[in-house]
Amino acid sequence: MLEIAKEIALEAGALLRKGQEEGFSLDRKSTSIDLVTEYDQMAEELVVGGLTKAFPDHGIVAEEGSSVACRHPEGYRWYIDPLDGTNNFAHHIPQFSVSIALYKEDEPQIGVVCDPMRNELFWAQKGEGAYLNGRRLSVSDAPTVEHSILASGFPYDRHHDSVDNLTQMGVFLKKCQGFRRFGSCALDLSFVASARYDGFWEFKLSSWDLAAGLLLVTEAGGKVTRIDGSPMGYLTEKNHVVVSNGLIHQEMLDLLKPTLTEAHLRTGERVL
Repeated sequence: MLEIAKEIALEAGALLRKGQEEGFSLDRKSTSIDLVTEYDQMAEELVVGGLTKAFPDHGIVAEEGSSVACRHPEGYRWYIDPLDGTNNFAHHIPQFSVSIALYKEDEPQIGVVCDPMRNELFWAQKGEGAYLNGRRLSVSDAPTVEHSILASGFPYDRHHDSVDNLTQMGVFLKKCQGFRRFGSCALDLSFVASARYDGFWEFKLSSWDLAAGLLLVTEAGGKVTRIDGSPMGYLTEKNHVVVSNGLIHQEMLDLLKPTLTEAHLRTGERVL
């Protein structure tokens, strides 16, 4: 299953790279900053088509709506973001990815993230480690937030919702060595797994945003929890997460705790 997922991710990545070279049309979804291109749909069709052909009884949860009910007795389900970082793609910023993950019930089994503009393929399999183009990955050894590069992002409804991450970003900016906001959650998590970043937090992430990256981080020796420090468990409609090398995890949680309200802890329904 891993090899098929890797092959499909590379094919979708090549399609996105072609879109950057040849051009595309642009539309908007829920808000003026929630963009979509025909390459979102084309890449999703490619990925969903490849997976359903290979695994016809597996379920699929996909960003652009190509979801398929699971008929497998062991509850295998794929989470797909065919173009994570659409705003970057739309502005020709080379920071976007294809994210594919396989879960068995609530347990991640496979995670694949393709960065087509850097020719980098990240992958992980449960119990087998995390890799970048065949090289085994390990998280960083940064001991404190002061020694760390952190990353995050901002939700699409930030123009009208108070859970906008600005307060939290301000807290970390005063403490960390550096802060990055690159616009692709799947790549952010891949960068934690590969020790480029030391930690990451974000609010209101969809299941397909982080499903693959969470496994990459844990298989590289890192730690993943919800924003309040509780275990991730099952994926929900809105996931608020803290991801780190493990060494700085409690410090990140301690810095976040005074900033959190009840609204920051609402997760929505479980994704099935």
